[in-house]
Amino acid sequence: MGRTDLLFAHPAFLTGLARTLDIGATLSRHSYNEAASPAAADAAAMASDWATVGDGIRHAIEIVTRGGEEE
Repeated sequence: MGRTDLLFAHPAFLTGLARTLDIGATLSRHSYNEAASPAAADAAAMASDWATVGDGIRHAIEIVTRGGEEE
């Protein structure tokens, strides 16, 4: 994924399969991406969101300058 998964965990397929069979919940120590504080998490998420908006605007400008032909 791109910038939209900033604070989410990225488990692998086999990890997910193992967790479905883990009756004793021994695999529940899954680490998530954490920030120093809620404010830091919000700031990082907002920066990522605005960067994505900027990418969309840049892409739109490229399409317009090429004469409207999208890839």
